[in-house]
Amino acid sequence: MHMAIAIHTDTITSTAMPTESSQAGSDDLALLGLLQLVSPALPIGAFAWSQGLESAFELGWVGDEATLGEWLEGVLEDGQTRCDLPVLARMYDAWQAADTDSLAAWNDWLQANRETAELAAEDFRLGEAMVRLLRSLDLLPVTPVLPSPPTYAVTFALASQRRGIQRRDCLLGFVWAWLENQLAVACKALPLGQTAAQRLIERLRPQLVAAVDTALALGDDDLGPALPGLALASAHHETQYSRLFRS
Repeated sequence: MHMAIAIHTDTITSTAMPTESSQAGSDDLALLGLLQLVSPALPIGAFAWSQGLESAFELGWVGDEATLGEWLEGVLEDGQTRCDLPVLARMYDAWQAADTDSLAAWNDWLQANRETAELAAEDFRLGEAMVRLLRSLDLLPVTPVLPSPPTYAVTFALASQRRGIQRRDCLLGFVWAWLENQLAVACKALPLGQTAAQRLIERLRPQLVAAVDTALALGDDDLGPALPGLALASAHHETQYSRLFRS
């Protein structure tokens, strides 16, 4: 069962959701808004989470550039492509249509697909941090309501709507931020240099585009992650003796 919380702000009184691009008539503001959302400097604490990757290092499953690339390709194909990205697209549409029932349903669906306490906590903490940030920037509408507890994806979709970011660009930005965060984790916890990280970006950039294409084409019955290795790594991380990250 889901709950909902109302959003209140003193600066937005309409039930409509105006965007910067519609108000300013400029795609440039939408582009800058997307860059802001995917920036590592965005104060939501994404840097503190590894999504099980730290345990993959500890267990010896990932130890160099080649094995890291294989891990990221697997998570991208079987996780992001079939879980977060298609649900993000549906949440974007639901915000646009002010469909609070769909927002709540897909928010619940994402929560149900977080297989460990740490993965669930990461999603909630990032979502809560994004809500606080949007509130401080006067970007929260009075209505519709936000599902509670909000996942990161539902708040990212809302922020994209408020910034006038197009649906496809929203997904590209989301998966780009995921990749950058995973590489930042690897650079901290592995002997992986910045040049190696850039080589992996070059290797994976076309796959990010393909992932978005696939995600946008999937039907509801085709969704669902298949990441047993990530779930095992995340579960191991909950009792890992030495760790830098919260997941």
